[in-house]
Amino acid sequence: MANRDYSVRQLMELEACTNCQACADICPAVCAAGDGELSALFRMKGLKEIVKGRSSLLRKIFKKKGPSEETWKHFSDTAFRCTLCGSCQEVCPVGIHLKELWLSLRQDLVHSSVYPKKINMIKENLEESYNVFGEDNEERAEWVEDMREEPEDGYIRDKAEVVYFTGCTAAYFPIAQKIPIALAEVMDAGGVDFTLLGEEEWCCGFPMLGAGLMDLFQEFRNHNIRAVKEKRAKKIVFACPSCYQMWREYYRPEGIEIHHASQFLIDLVKQGRVPLKELDITVTYHDPCDLGRGAHVYDEPREVIRAIPGITFVELPHNREECRCCGGGGNLEMVDAKLSAEIAKAKIDEILSTGAQAVITSCQQCVRTMITYVRRNKISLEVLDITQLIQRALKR
Repeated sequence: MANRDYSVRQLMELEACTNCQACADICPAVCAAGDGELSALFRMKGLKEIVKGRSSLLRKIFKKKGPSEETWKHFSDTAFRCTLCGSCQEVCPVGIHLKELWLSLRQDLVHSSVYPKKINMIKENLEESYNVFGEDNEERAEWVEDMREEPEDGYIRDKAEVVYFTGCTAAYFPIAQKIPIALAEVMDAGGVDFTLLGEEEWCCGFPMLGAGLMDLFQEFRNHNIRAVKEKRAKKIVFACPSCYQMWREYYRPEGIEIHHASQFLIDLVKQGRVPLKELDITVTYHDPCDLGRGAHVYDEPREVIRAIPGITFVELPHNREECRCCGGGGNLEMVDAKLSAEIAKAKIDEILSTGAQAVITSCQQCVRTMITYVRRNKISLEVLDITQLIQRALKR
């Protein structure tokens, strides 16, 4: 085994850790489980040992053996019980790129054949069905059939100015399917010339990133870029922050503008293309990890909320860069559903402390995670995506 999954910068950053414990104090997994071995601090120490133990020169000098199979398994279990929320990176006083390091670590663990077996399921689903859930990819756009006014073409058009990239979660989960329905309805109201990719939309690659399976990514990237360009689109819109992050950081297609739905919506509102009625409701806003800390999109969702007449907006105690994770990221639900639910509990408790009637977010996975927890525990709280809020406020 070699250290090929890490950049030179990352190997240098390992030595920069000061053991200050700021990352442990902020980690949602540590706070929910009360287990310090889930912290970035523990992970850094273990990773240092692994990296140094692989050096043939150091092995000869110190007569060191590599980590035992039991050590590998324990370390892998802690590495994958992480939401990849990026909070540790946000508070690191020496600026270590911790989230990138965790992604490289997961790829290393996959290459080293030490990883949770559910990763195999993710890999098989992606290879066979082109989506993370193993569903029939021909059914990606079937949510259109549940719209109040289903268009004859099902939004599958030969060409359009805008491509709406739905994402796996919104395409297949009934809870999340209300999000693409809402966004399509708003874009119709705003006179947007848009199309879906339908079965030609493949997974964006984010589940591969979190599962350490980036060896699969290039085929998916090439296919999706080709599918968008065949529509001769100038813009691509995502309601999913993870899809948005992948296209923004790993695709970077030439000649195509990339927009998150919140950015696209505020432009429509400012142009007067979606007239809004008054809503008498008190809401708070949850910053999705990949949209907030990941892409630094904080203002646009708040501008959308404040543009609706009559609405009362209250901030969460922890917001923007300090917003706490909902528990739905990093493939954690597949690896440790109980821990994911405990993190969701802490999030919902914080939301309830504001007295808001509804929590708004800009992420289909956040919506799915929070709604699931609210329903299971019979909590009186509405969970809405920003697209659903605008849909509700539309003057018809």
